[in-house]
Amino acid sequence: MYIVLSLLTFAFSVVTLIDIITRQDGQVKHLPKFLWLMIAIIIPLLGGILWWAVGREYPERPVRAARPTGAWEAPVRIVDARPDRRSTEQQLLDLEREIEEERLRAEIARRKREREQGAGEPAG
Repeated sequence: MYIVLSLLTFAFSVVTLIDIITRQDGQVKHLPKFLWLMIAIIIPLLGGILWWAVGREYPERPVRAARPTGAWEAPVRIVDARPDRRSTEQQLLDLEREIEEERLRAEIARRKREREQGAGEPAG
């Protein structure tokens, strides 16, 4: 019995380590990938359970629209439950781009005001 439990624990640990290693950084939650790897190596059973419970990001399942009842059947349309499917890195890049655009708009407005104030003064 101990051999079976040991083999199951070993197999679980190997699968956990492979999953951690093959996961992209954007699909790892709460801790860096390296720390999850260390936890899974140092405390295999508990580390594996924690990884599968809280460390791994699972893909969202699409929500299916209700099917109409009656003689005719419309095709089922898949509705995305999460409106924004961009990764965290993509969202941060978009935010940085928006900040830069706003900074440039403010700079253009400042220069325009300076030009208008300079044009209003008589040449001397």
